[in-house]
Amino acid sequence: MADLDATDPASHELEEGIQLASGTRLEQFARAGSGDAFCFVGEGGEERPVVYVSFDGQAGPIAVGLPELVRLCLVAPWWRDAPGRTAEELQTVADVYRGDLPDLDRRRDLAARALGIDPAELPSETTALARLVELSRGPVAEACLVVGYEGHPLDPLFDADHL
Repeated sequence: MADLDATDPASHELEEGIQLASGTRLEQFARAGSGDAFCFVGEGGEERPVVYVSFDGQAGPIAVGLPELVRLCLVAPWWRDAPGRTAEELQTVADVYRGDLPDLDRRRDLAARALGIDPAELPSETTALARLVELSRGPVAEACLVVGYEGHPLDPLFDADHL
């Protein structure tokens, strides 16, 4: 369903210099097939904010807690194609994805059940994307600001005004 591999997170490390502006710990726990990183923010368990760091120099919060991340990946597995797109463009992205996987809903429901999630309790694609917008603004975004070499902020994953 989604491109999230947590089978061997120790085999990959963030690029040197990638860190949070606040100095708070950034802990990589999974990779996308592209090599992009999924990271927890701070100390604790799976309830921590999750930041996505791409090799393209973009980063930002995408969930608060592992359960929210899993739900995002189940309902909108194409979420990484959302940055900078209008609502109409997002619908096109979703339609293309569904065209490639016409049984997406069935697969989503099977995966959800396998993870102990009632498919009826999953958010809609619209709700999941609205949550990305919410996370890209305000205190969560400020706490999850990722910087690279020389302390320059990476580009935000989502332009909250366009999503």
